[in-house]
Amino acid sequence: EDYTTKFVIYHRRFSTNTNPKWPLAQPMRVVGHNGEINTLIGNVNWVRAREKSKTLPEEALGDLVGKENTDNIVMMCNTQDVPNLLEPLVDLGRSDSANLDAVFELMTKSRHRAPCALMGLVPTAYENEPALADNPEIVDFYKFHGGLLEAWDGPALLVFSDGKSIGASLDRNGLRPARYSITQDGTVYMMSETGVVDLDEAEIVQKGRLGPGQMINVDLATGEFKDNIAIKSEIASRHPYGEWIANARKDVQKMSFAEERIYDDSTTTFAQGSFGWGLEDIGMQIQDMAGSAKETTYSMGDDAPIAVLSTRPHTPYNYFKQRFAQVTNPPIDPLREGVVMSVAMTLGKKESIYKVSEKGARLIHLESPVLNSNEMERIASYAEEENGGFAQGTISTRYSLSDGPDGMKAAIDAICDKAAEDVRNGVEVLILSDKADDQSVLDETTYIPPLVAVGAVHHRLIAEGLRMDTGIVVETGSAWSTHHFACLVGYGANAVHPYLALETVKQWHGNSRTQKMMEAGKLETTTVDEAQQNYRKAVENGLLKILSKMGISLLSSYQGAQIFEAMGLGSEVVDTSFKGTTSRIGGVGLSDIASETAMMRPEDDSSKLINYGYYKPVPKLGEYHANSADLAKLLHTAIGLDKKVSAATNRDEAENDGVKPKSVADYEIFKKSLETAPLANIRDLLDFESDRESIPLDEVEPAAEIMKRFCTGAMSLGALSREAHETLAIAVNRVGGKSNSGEGGEDIIRGQDLTDVDEKGRSPTFPHLAGLKNGDSANSFVHQVASGRFGVTPQFLTTAKQLEIKMAQGAKPGEGGQLPGPKVSEYIAGLRASKQGVTLISPPPHHDIYSIEDLAQLVHDLHAVNEKAGVSVKLVSSIGIGTVACGVAKAQADVIQISGGDGGTGASPLSSIKHAGMPWEMGLSEAHSALLNNGLRDRVTLRVDGGIRTGRDLAIAAMMGAEEFGFGTIAMIAEGCVMARVCHLNTCPVGVTSQKEQLRKKFPGTPEHVVNFFEFVAEEIRELMAHLGYSKFEDLIGRADLLKEDEDQLARIAKTKGVSLSGFFSSIPESKGDRAFLRATPAEGGGLKDDVVHVNGFSSDLDREMCDHPDVKAAIENNDGETAVSFNIKNTDRSTCAMLAGDIARKYGNKGLEGNLNINMFGSAGQSFGAFTLPGMKVRLTGEANDYVGKGMHGGEIVVLPEADAGFVAADSSIVGNACLYGATGGDFHANGRAGERFCVRNSGAYAVCEGTGDHCCEYMTGGVVVSLGTVGRNVGAGMTGGIGYFYDENGGFEERVNGEIVKYQRVVTAAGEIQLRNIVERHFEKTGSEKAEAILDNWEEEVGKFWQVYPPSEASSAVVAETIVGEAVKVSAVAPSEDLCYLPIGAGMNPDQTTRCAD
Repeated sequence: EDYTTKFVIYHRRFSTNTNPKWPLAQPMRVVGHNGEINTLIGNVNWVRAREKSKTLPEEALGDLVGKENTDNIVMMCNTQDVPNLLEPLVDLGRSDSANLDAVFELMTKSRHRAPCALMGLVPTAYENEPALADNPEIVDFYKFHGGLLEAWDGPALLVFSDGKSIGASLDRNGLRPARYSITQDGTVYMMSETGVVDLDEAEIVQKGRLGPGQMINVDLATGEFKDNIAIKSEIASRHPYGEWIANARKDVQKMSFAEERIYDDSTTTFAQGSFGWGLEDIGMQIQDMAGSAKETTYSMGDDAPIAVLSTRPHTPYNYFKQRFAQVTNPPIDPLREGVVMSVAMTLGKKESIYKVSEKGARLIHLESPVLNSNEMERIASYAEEENGGFAQGTISTRYSLSDGPDGMKAAIDAICDKAAEDVRNGVEVLILSDKADDQSVLDETTYIPPLVAVGAVHHRLIAEGLRMDTGIVVETGSAWSTHHFACLVGYGANAVHPYLALETVKQWHGNSRTQKMMEAGKLETTTVDEAQQNYRKAVENGLLKILSKMGISLLSSYQGAQIFEAMGLGSEVVDTSFKGTTSRIGGVGLSDIASETAMMRPEDDSSKLINYGYYKPVPKLGEYHANSADLAKLLHTAIGLDKKVSAATNRDEAENDGVKPKSVADYEIFKKSLETAPLANIRDLLDFESDRESIPLDEVEPAAEIMKRFCTGAMSLGALSREAHETLAIAVNRVGGKSNSGEGGEDIIRGQDLTDVDEKGRSPTFPHLAGLKNGDSANSFVHQVASGRFGVTPQFLTTAKQLEIKMAQGAKPGEGGQLPGPKVSEYIAGLRASKQGVTLISPPPHHDIYSIEDLAQLVHDLHAVNEKAGVSVKLVSSIGIGTVACGVAKAQADVIQISGGDGGTGASPLSSIKHAGMPWEMGLSEAHSALLNNGLRDRVTLRVDGGIRTGRDLAIAAMMGAEEFGFGTIAMIAEGCVMARVCHLNTCPVGVTSQKEQLRKKFPGTPEHVVNFFEFVAEEIRELMAHLGYSKFEDLIGRADLLKEDEDQLARIAKTKGVSLSGFFSSIPESKGDRAFLRATPAEGGGLKDDVVHVNGFSSDLDREMCDHPDVKAAIENNDGETAVSFNIKNTDRSTCAMLAGDIARKYGNKGLEGNLNINMFGSAGQSFGAFTLPGMKVRLTGEANDYVGKGMHGGEIVVLPEADAGFVAADSSIVGNACLYGATGGDFHANGRAGERFCVRNSGAYAVCEGTGDHCCEYMTGGVVVSLGTVGRNVGAGMTGGIGYFYDENGGFEERVNGEIVKYQRVVTAAGEIQLRNIVERHFEKTGSEKAEAILDNWEEEVGKFWQVYPPSEASSAVVAETIVGEAVKVSAVAPSEDLCYLPIGAGMNPDQTTRCAD
């Protein structure tokens, strides 16, 4: 039977996990949630803390429940009181959506309207938001609720209704698409993609989109539509939030730092030693943080033992690895998008989220979580009744050294008891302090490590219903690295006073060596106060970076969220301090931690600080490092490499280019050195246990077959020199393996096999290389597509045999790539379409991969542009990677690469190298198991890399499920790397990682050296297979039953007595009997997976129809003339034009098409419309498009305009979606309407016009020109290092939307700039008929004064920015039949014949 309703919500999701369960279904009681809650663990913990926080007796709580009528079930609740009948409100066994729905519903059942509840739960980034400048009441609302409630943070589109209104809202970063249309009859249609509902354009009066943090709402009683400001102002005006804050809140702003010392030098050094400081921490971390306000940058990955296997003492922080987002919930960008992030925190008692009153404003608000002594005194002053009455208590975490290792447990119980007692007595600021007054106290006492202490107190207070009543400050000498602060906050601290770190900064500043470096200009001259300010800034920025890896914007949401995985902690420690944290292999107990803490103590107060060598190897004395100069020497001897033989010395005269015969005996020495080395990795605790007898070696498959499974890690050209990068590619190609380009692009000269090699092994094509052979190929098998989109052109994509999407990097998961400016040579800058000498930092992959659906779209794009190439997705080992891998497999990826967290890197923040990402053993086994259990294992090949050095490593990886194997650092060593660990400084002494010409000539490697190494590894595997009784390598894959714990290895270190790998293996499914997963699916023929590439389905049918059109085929074949074709398009037609671009690029390269293909489309285009278009392609869409229009555009023309009879004003309406022209390298683009967020991110050559856009326009741009004829969002030009932007500012307000960190802005002051701008606007009018462009042109003399020109330093002397000589040419288009026609002479007038303009 039909019925009528005022609203309908239809919601469908991409099922990442293929085993859906009813408890994981969305309840849809009040909210439809398309997204991820990145802060879920913390949100659930805090709701549980509120559930425990009762003030009414149980009987009174029961009386609140009217069982016949529960409409207002919580209306009478006070403080955190919720009737037990409703608990547990949250549960990690349910989905994040279900938990959000539960809290949301309870709030709407109390005193909140639905829009109000959502504003509190998912706040916008209100700080310094120009759009809220005229609405202080909205800002006050967010300030007030930010003190009550931790944000449920993560990428999300939320549609909600409480029956009184219906609305929709986006997360603060805007990481979901949301488009809406309003028709003449007042109906509002909101959808993730435009074109879902078929609407008559003539009936539409308004088209819009939701931007970051924005909301729309429709009153179901009156039918009134309320936009973002209207609904939020209405909600925020219900209470005098600003007045409440002014009356009750206390603010602690940043204050100056004390300059006087608290200890003398000997006491300071003793304290440092006892807290685990080493010389490196001062010489590297403190120097960089205090000297330049930045974290230390380092290179080469983490090759030291994990903490539980180390013989050196480690602080508890080192047993934790930061978790990070990949695929389903993207990391965000603290570097360029810090406007949406905050480290502000609060102290004090938090009131109920269900009842709003002035008491909710009574908190101490901290501008920074890193406190100094003056700020601690300010907080102490608020204890006075007349100054707020915030009662305070300090608990010492020190205990007598004589209590021994077992004394720590009693000490923890004592501080937890005291904390609970203090809070019951009204303490609202609880300080946990390990500070000693003097040397005598240090001599007689030890301490509970602050991470253990704060975690224990935090969980005890939760258990006793007291956590909401107090804030915790940790006053400690054991916090100096950004990772330390993140751990402390993540396990419950509201703020940290790092008294010893600040004392160390003062000590370092007063050191004569530091002062001499300042005098010599090697360090910026600072005062003691400025050095401490620098240190705090470095910590805050580091915290933002760590938050951003998990996609979290607010430190207040990170607090207590426990977003870490423990590695090497036993259940006693976890249950005491880290409840809910995963620790998969067990490990140390509390007495072990106490013993390690005692091991750090100096022998006496005259002792010097130890250099533990945790970062840089210290010969003989320091921590073990697997990749050492000694190891390199052993391998070089085995493979016949002499580092003294190079182009800079005598290579041309040496026999066989100086390559000596390889030595099996020396390889055995190399292998033995690793086998007998100290324990470092989980695999070192394993041994083999075969189920059959050994066989003769000659029955084992040949090494040549095994080497086909070998790959190189994704090391970019730029991080490596040309010599090193090309040598590796040639070597891997020789053995039939898979080389990887990394994210820097490749020279097109490498696409052809060598045919010009002489008898000396030299080629004019590659004169800088030696040891070449005819038939060699320097073309990498795998071409990587990373977030920076460096070098990604249609030709780069079509010359690949496999395309890899870099979601994460082992050395720094959750962060983008980094190439220091000195390494960006003219050649590298040319390949990357960037500026020479300018540092390149890739964004995190959140621009076009902000969900699993978007990853599926990029996979689709790549399968479209190169149907013959498989698509690989690179992930990094972390808990939960199994679910992610299932989603990636369903997204049609052909290969999944699992990288270990110890992977090498050319440059990365030190804390990322050491503290993010898990060993590949864990990630690989989890991914293999999940794929197998979900019936997806036969759809993908599993590849693994990260610290793999020997055949033994490789065999273990195979038994855990890997089919292919990547060699990174060890492959570099095989071509000459000597482990100098200066990759980030551009000073590599053997030219492996330097772009300096004189150092590159010292490169000693040849392809033969690398081949020698691969052959040794393959033969080692063959010997191992013979011993195990297996003749075929594939028979080892997935056979974890052939592995066992090595008891002898476990017994080598006292700390490992609690380690157990048995549970780790028991989860890997038995695959001995069923080996079908090693072949492709039956639907794809069941052959070798390497021979099968997944094919796009119906979503590429339009592309196929276009490519098969006889006129199009003739135009490509004939390569001249004009061809026009027309098609209708709908939003399920995706990546349209990408297949055609691929066909053209395969035949003619990037720029070889001579004719013009005019392609006319009509309708609503799906995602990635016009992706990878080339010169000669002129694409015109009448209708509208979704996200990623012009993704990777390389040339040609894309024009998008509304239908002629559209009922809306084009300039005010959205016509294309988010992230348009992402990674564009050329072409002209015109949109007769507004674009979404992230317009022209990483544009390096396109000339683009839209009529207004959202946040982050021109971010990371390195070239091209962008013109906006309408208003823009904030953060314009963040990270922009090349190109020009022009922004029409009709009503003022543009200046406060510019990110001025790099770019400058001015009016259009030069003749050249005006010529460029006017010609682009004229072309826009001619292409689209834009009314906005016409109005500007009709009154040009006045309107040109309303434009702002945005430019980076690299463009400051260009003709369009600075006055120059009349007659110099200015480029006005990226498209022209001839390059010359792209320019007009400066000062030249245009005659009537030129009005069609040169580019056409």
